[in-house]
Amino acid sequence: MRKTTPLLTSVATAAAALITVGLLAPQASAATTIDVSTAAQLKSALTNANPGDTIRLADGTYSGNFKTTRAGTSGSPITLTGSAKAVLTAGGGYGLHLNGASYWRVKGITVTGGQKGIMLDSAVGVVIDGVTVHGLDMEGVHFRKSSRDGVIKNSRIYDTGRDDSGMGEGVYVGSAGGLSDKSDRVQILDNVIGPNVGGEAVDLKEGTRGGRVAGNSFDGKGLTGNNYDDSWVDVKGNDYVIENNTGKNTTNNGYETHTQQSGWGCGTVFRGNKSDLNGATGQGRYAFNITNYNASSCKVSIDRSNTVTGGRALANPGIPIG
Repeated sequence: MRKTTPLLTSVATAAAALITVGLLAPQASAATTIDVSTAAQLKSALTNANPGDTIRLADGTYSGNFKTTRAGTSGSPITLTGSAKAVLTAGGGYGLHLNGASYWRVKGITVTGGQKGIMLDSAVGVVIDGVTVHGLDMEGVHFRKSSRDGVIKNSRIYDTGRDDSGMGEGVYVGSAGGLSDKSDRVQILDNVIGPNVGGEAVDLKEGTRGGRVAGNSFDGKGLTGNNYDDSWVDVKGNDYVIENNTGKNTTNNGYETHTQQSGWGCGTVFRGNKSDLNGATGQGRYAFNITNYNASSCKVSIDRSNTVTGGRALANPGIPIG
């Protein structure tokens, strides 16, 4: 056995003391690229990933439910990347579950099968970019349990809500029935959502605020009409900006606001959206059906830059356009 000299012992003790008081940072592990080609390898990589790591998927099918609780940092996110031919296929449950796994980048892959596609629980600062999500019983992508400051962009979501329960939203932000889920400032940008999305393309729940829905293309062909799912976007949270989206094929309205909890569903700004309501057969048939407008306590702003073809009007009676 090698003996430790008193000098080395003293140096080690001093270094440990400096680390303890914060004057000397411990050596950080180097970021690693982990190449994955099997479901077992993917599960292992998700279990052991460290900040800055990249998990790179080869093309192929990965069968199972994939979950991680590992978190990156804002400066060193963890990346899961692959082409659209790298397909996560679930037989039930969630295809990809980021559970407390903040600061991830999910890029390029396809998620299909199962109950929900990509589920985020208490996962902050996650960016989902260029993914394809389809073939699900319920929602496509769900930001839940205060998964704030997330982004989904440049992605395609279709063929959701296969169980016909009206739970097939494309992107779902927050939770229904309370105000504890503060999945705030989620951005939904430049995605193609639909057709055959059983619920709204985007559902923004009470308790959430400050997000942005911009540059998306919505195709409502396949809306079930269950649970009042009769529009592309339903806003029940506060202070959202909804801009520069296009929509077609709705059963009733384009965009709606509702107050499900007192003081919520207010402060939305709609601008630059193009709505095609041709073929709609519902009772409203408005580009913007604002159900809770109050000039003093629950304002909603509909800019003149919004346009509509077909339907009855840009907004329901009594709602100012300016």
